[in-house]
Amino acid sequence: MPTPPSHQPASGVVTRAAVDHLEVGERVALGKAARSVVPRSSQGAWEAQPGRPDPVALLESQAASRVPELVPIRYGRMLVSPFSFYRGAALIMASDLDATPRSGLDVQACGDAHMSNFGVFASAERNLVFDVNDFDETLPGPWEWDVKRLAASLAIAGRERGYSDRERADVVVEAASSYRTEMARLANTRDLDVWYARMDIDKVLADIGDELGLTGPKSADKAMSRIKARADKALAKARTRDSMQALAKLTEVVDGETRFVSDPPLLVPIEELYPEQESGALTDLLHQLLRRYRSTLQSDRQHLLEQFRFISIARKVVGVGSVGTRAWVLLLVGSNGTDPLLLQAKEAQASVLEQFVGKSRYQNQGERVVAGQHLMQASSDIFLGWERVTGLDGVERDFYVRQLRDWKGSADPDQMVPKAMAVYGRLCGWTLARAHARSGDRIAIAAYLGTGKSFDNAIAAFAETYADQNQRDYAALQRAAAEGRIAVESGL
Repeated sequence: MPTPPSHQPASGVVTRAAVDHLEVGERVALGKAARSVVPRSSQGAWEAQPGRPDPVALLESQAASRVPELVPIRYGRMLVSPFSFYRGAALIMASDLDATPRSGLDVQACGDAHMSNFGVFASAERNLVFDVNDFDETLPGPWEWDVKRLAASLAIAGRERGYSDRERADVVVEAASSYRTEMARLANTRDLDVWYARMDIDKVLADIGDELGLTGPKSADKAMSRIKARADKALAKARTRDSMQALAKLTEVVDGETRFVSDPPLLVPIEELYPEQESGALTDLLHQLLRRYRSTLQSDRQHLLEQFRFISIARKVVGVGSVGTRAWVLLLVGSNGTDPLLLQAKEAQASVLEQFVGKSRYQNQGERVVAGQHLMQASSDIFLGWERVTGLDGVERDFYVRQLRDWKGSADPDQMVPKAMAVYGRLCGWTLARAHARSGDRIAIAAYLGTGKSFDNAIAAFAETYADQNQRDYAALQRAAAEGRIAVESGL
């Protein structure tokens, strides 16, 4: 029987050494052996360790490398609710998860797989797909960490919606069960079919409609009918979120030229950020980044990008946890002068997982993000690439580049009844299993998970206990704000 995997943290460094091609039986044995080292029931344990780092101090450590005037906005967004706090607390949770049991069966992990980091977007074939859509923290690491981050986010969102204990448990169990059963299905699937698997959201919703009896002349379940109607409306809205919609929202025509609108501090044209000489120099730097980044694309996409002409640039505040990292939006127009392309160049810093699982094999953090995204996503943005640029302050920073919008949309937890969140959790669990199966040993992981509900129930227990911890950490940030330890800018 193969030796059970070590419980020691993985190095996180991927080498080009020859791959061990184990037989199926050996991979099954590997997964089952992991159970004796890390029982599935142990995945439900959470208890703050002695000497646990101060959560506010961890957030402050991240602020050191960010744009100082934007950090208060980050705190303001995190203080909106326990769920919004959780969205920005990936480093805190990574630190906590480092002390939890792990099977040793590593994958390319998302690193921040909470429920709002799943969503819909357009594939290269112009189909609307559902997938993980944030990879700032991606790195090889424990698959359990992604599952637990997803599960806890569902529990925290359920609390904010006023779900009962039973309703929250059902939602989390649905997500964990979906992950487990999909991993088992993929364990019996050809390697190429795993790679080709993707979630066409229109087909999935039709299947769910059939399953729930929503496709007949009249549904007996009015609540589920409303859920599906809301989903259909959200998907229709997502299809409008393209470059033309973003152009109308983010730009204006001045003296016959299209320019970014000024909406400080959330969107600031570069000429307003710096004196004329500095803004011109930074524009040149970012224009150079754009030209060099082109070489990281496939050759056909390099050709496509060459059809567009650079127009202008602005700084944009994005997300919750990302606020304070440098994010630029770049406006380009096509050969006829009217078709826009909006790209986002977002700073990529070291993953929050790095200090716990080891450094990335990639020297450029932007390349780390792009490589991880390609490995986990079934269909990635055709303009996804990376580059490094030296700023006016002499500091080298890594960036990844992608389209600002391309039929993008995400679910709103504030609008979800328990049944809807259970369905959503199922989609997220399915998606996460497929993403992990592309890089990890799906046969060994499936063997570890087994066919019973031991793992599902353990994850539900963990989610509730960690939701309690998140509430305490949220209160700690509230105290830090009240005591003046941190500066906060709210409402942005």
